[in-house]
Amino acid sequence: MKARRRVVVTGVGAVTPLATGVKSSWERLVKGESGIGPITRFDATGFKTRIAAEVKDFTAEDFMEKKRVRRTDPFIHYALAATSMAMEDSGLVVNEHNSDRVGVIYGTCIGGMTTYEKNLAAFHEGGADKITPFFITGFIPNMALAEIAIAYGTQGPAQCVITACATGGNAIGDAFRHIQYGDADAMIAGGSEAYILPVGVAGLSRMGALSCRNDDPTRACRPFDKDRDGFVLGEGAGTLILEDLEHALKRGAPIYGEILGYATNVDGFHITEADTKNQARCVSLALGDGGIEPERVDYVNAHGTSTPSNDASETAALKLVFGDHAYKLAISSNKSMMGHLLAGAGTVEAIFTLLTIQNSIVPPTINLDNPDPECDLDYVPHVARPMNVDIAVSESFGFGGSNAVVVMGKYKG
Repeated sequence: MKARRRVVVTGVGAVTPLATGVKSSWERLVKGESGIGPITRFDATGFKTRIAAEVKDFTAEDFMEKKRVRRTDPFIHYALAATSMAMEDSGLVVNEHNSDRVGVIYGTCIGGMTTYEKNLAAFHEGGADKITPFFITGFIPNMALAEIAIAYGTQGPAQCVITACATGGNAIGDAFRHIQYGDADAMIAGGSEAYILPVGVAGLSRMGALSCRNDDPTRACRPFDKDRDGFVLGEGAGTLILEDLEHALKRGAPIYGEILGYATNVDGFHITEADTKNQARCVSLALGDGGIEPERVDYVNAHGTSTPSNDASETAALKLVFGDHAYKLAISSNKSMMGHLLAGAGTVEAIFTLLTIQNSIVPPTINLDNPDPECDLDYVPHVARPMNVDIAVSESFGFGGSNAVVVMGKYKG
């Protein structure tokens, strides 16, 4: 059997509630600063939840022409912006000689709901002729992928991933596989979401999924704390450029780290409640895929949503996988500061995991004031921790029981 190729990350880009750009977002994350605040996208008066993690100080025209901005949805704006930054960071050039060896795996949970809401309102107010010709192409989920492929001329493997909150992890993992098995030399992988809308907030609130700590938004998202009352809806996008190691070395590309293993499965259990055993199995499969013994793992970037059941289930799953070593792991939740970016979460958190490895510092879990007795592991509370991290795990668990786990390591040649 032909050996699987090694895969490295050579470029990253992100639009987050903390900042536009990876560097600024990372700096705020390490400082423990929150990007959560009152909703400004719409008048949330009367809503049970009136807080969110909105993208701020973002101008789509900085990354694309005005005509494209007008014709596309915000989830596409974020995806194109994150990809533009990642491609520039990587220095990867797509041309007629390599276009069929570069692909795109990009995901979203919801798609262009801003476009959908606007056109639905226009239809009810003025009839069919009020629908924009760009309604469908602004709304359907694979259009972020399509716009990226058109912008860079990629003609390799392509896929739109939609696996709820596991989407970002699956996008990275699927791109990883395409390179491993020789289908492509480089892949653009990412996830994007723009769902801070009345119907989105109302729907998630009716499920009982969102925090209602409206009077104290920066302290609302509190993973693993006994006073947690739900997640905070966020928005944004993250893009990673994955490459075959030899391909990256040949062109002198920067290397953030190496993708070592990946696994995905489904609980087959419940539409919203997690199954601890299958989450643990997914982590074990990812470690096995990379030939990594559990005791070699230093850090886990937890899914850590701040929902009562998820945090307890995730903690129990880590104990099943790691045994006594679970108590030696550093674990943290980026969502405590930037909320839950849905499809964007897995990719942005993977980027931060790579930066944790590269910079030897673990971002904190803020707001962990009163640890839940069921959540008794080391979640790096309040303050970032300098430490060497050779191998890290990034976890993404979604509604419907979709699980995705990516194992990353320090590139050592």
